[in-house]
Amino acid sequence: MSQPSTQKSNQGRLLTTGIIIFISLIVILIFSNATFLTIQAGERGVLFKRFSGGLIKEKIYQPGFHVVAPWNTMFVYDVREKQIEESMSVLSSNGLNIKLDVTVRVNPNYENIGNLHEKFGREFLSSLVRPEIRASVRKIIGRFNPEELYSTRRDEVETQIAAVLDSTLNQNYVEMRAVLIRDIELPEKVRSAIESKIEAEQQALKYEFILAQERKEAERRIIEAEAKAEANRILNASLTSNILRDKGIEATLDLANSPNSKVIVVGGDGSDGLPLILGGN
Repeated sequence: MSQPSTQKSNQGRLLTTGIIIFISLIVILIFSNATFLTIQAGERGVLFKRFSGGLIKEKIYQPGFHVVAPWNTMFVYDVREKQIEESMSVLSSNGLNIKLDVTVRVNPNYENIGNLHEKFGREFLSSLVRPEIRASVRKIIGRFNPEELYSTRRDEVETQIAAVLDSTLNQNYVEMRAVLIRDIELPEKVRSAIESKIEAEQQALKYEFILAQERKEAERRIIEAEAKAEANRILNASLTSNILRDKGIEATLDLANSPNSKVIVVGGDGSDGLPLILGGN
């Protein structure tokens, strides 16, 4: 009785040992083939589980060390700001062909890497951003004529392009940071005509300024002359014969006290009663 029991006990231990060894081998195999990766600063990851759930869009893997099972895949995204430069030809409102150099700065939305990956993949710059830049630029440039683009409304053009582009990209999990128009190139004849017109307008403004200054100066002189005339009128009205006679007497007394020799005839010629001065050194 004891021998069969001993044999069964040994078989049980062997079976248990075998199961443990088998599980250990599987674990060793898994970890030996597992992917060890580090997500760097400025990067985010999204995991694709082949056998349990597919793309896990809700969980975004942050920078740091991660272990990934060999049958799963970690898609790592560089989420730092990207600068895209586009050179293109577009039509203005009057059908003129215009060349533009445009710079756009964008970055993927950190918290929506999973949605971005599912919709566009890691090539989202070429599959989403560049086509939308071109579409937005063509749409906005078609609203303006060449003169507005070249001189007066360039900032407004940038603002409108940025608004249209931001609306589209934001709906697709990409953040638009800035739009800059580096250069606008018009045909030589058109550019020369615009520059001549601008120069003529500036010259006209200069002449208008000069004429305005001259008008102000003329008005100032008229006001000054009128003021002098009014002052003389008031002065003449105040100079009566009695006042003039008193002034003459004061002057006679001053002359009489002067050390210079002179002859003073009091009474004068009898017309105004003022003294008549005859001679003197």
